[in-house]
Amino acid sequence: MLKSVKVRDYMSRDLVTFSEHMDLFKAIDVLLVNRISGAPVIDPAGHLVGLLSESDCLRSILSGSYFEEVGGTISSVMTVVVETIDADADIVKAAEHFIHKGRRRLPVVDEGRLVGQISRRDILRAVKAYNEHGAPK
Repeated sequence: MLKSVKVRDYMSRDLVTFSEHMDLFKAIDVLLVNRISGAPVIDPAGHLVGLLSESDCLRSILSGSYFEEVGGTISSVMTVVVETIDADADIVKAAEHFIHKGRRRLPVVDEGRLVGQISRRDILRAVKAYNEHGAPK
């Protein structure tokens, strides 16, 4: 059954991450070069402390241009309340979260440390593998 398939089995592990002290425009460059819409912000110990999205960047630029103070560090613009999922949660729980909350991806944590990210596409990949083979790959 799909409830036996864990998030950790299908999550992406190789993530672009930011430090909260990184310059905002450097972070924007990283988002653009990597063609991603956002990335987790972690502390030196690997704990998730926030998320920086394109919306956060735009909001900061618009607000800053109004006050003629564009720029700063990620910590001043990142989203600090971030929904996450535990690495040992089953993918059904992740799928339910995506459906009910409208999210496309969730940071995956293990004891507070960021260990990956699970997306809708990862869930579909897991379902396909389970359907083809009766068990996770």
